[in-house]
Amino acid sequence: MEWEAPGIVLDARPYGDADLIVAAFTAAQGVHRGLARGGASRARVALWQVGNLVSLRWVGRLPDQLGSLTGEMIQAIAPGAMQDAMSLALLRAVCAVTVGALPEREPQAPSFNALLHLLPRLAANVATPGELARFEMVLLADLGYGLDLGSCALSGETEGLALVSPRTGRAVTEAAAGTWRGRMLPLPAFLRDEAMPGDLLAWRDALRLTGHFLERDAFGHHNRPLPEARRHLYHLLDARIAADG
Repeated sequence: MEWEAPGIVLDARPYGDADLIVAAFTAAQGVHRGLARGGASRARVALWQVGNLVSLRWVGRLPDQLGSLTGEMIQAIAPGAMQDAMSLALLRAVCAVTVGALPEREPQAPSFNALLHLLPRLAANVATPGELARFEMVLLADLGYGLDLGSCALSGETEGLALVSPRTGRAVTEAAAGTWRGRMLPLPAFLRDEAMPGDLLAWRDALRLTGHFLERDAFGHHNRPLPEARRHLYHLLDARIAADG
């Protein structure tokens, strides 16, 4: 059994002295792990850095085996992201969320395409935390936990949507929320309008929103916490907001 495809490196862990267990993400194979022999060597370790886009070849005797993974660089994303603390935190967070939330060996084309679009922006240090929140909404939808932000769950209104129910994931207007407002999550306007860039406060609210549903549904159903890299990003953004006053 074998396959070849371009893929995104999501995780690489040491195995023995010189090998790595690599988790990669492809459009057709989904999240797929393999043994990269010699992957930790000086000559090959740069290839398997998280976020890199790599031409992959997986070979195994049986489909359910770990198999062997080899690759050649298509685009090095990690070195560019390492030039900026926020870009690096975003890269680590998005890869940790993707590899932790998606089921293995199941195609998830919308999430793959969304991540493929985000990576070059991370390498160029122009991606924002808001773009990660938008990606996480795509991932939640892929998993069957998509948020319904089209109309108010209580009144049916499509304007003035400002909150989200933490229980149902449906949008609500300020007026309809009434006394329940304090129990709901803020809905940043940029999540409903792609033309809006958002700002630090909106990005933090967006990460809080998607983080709630990721933690409860994508990770909670498997008794796992939200990845530490994702938590670190939120705290980094919080610190920037505090520093800016």
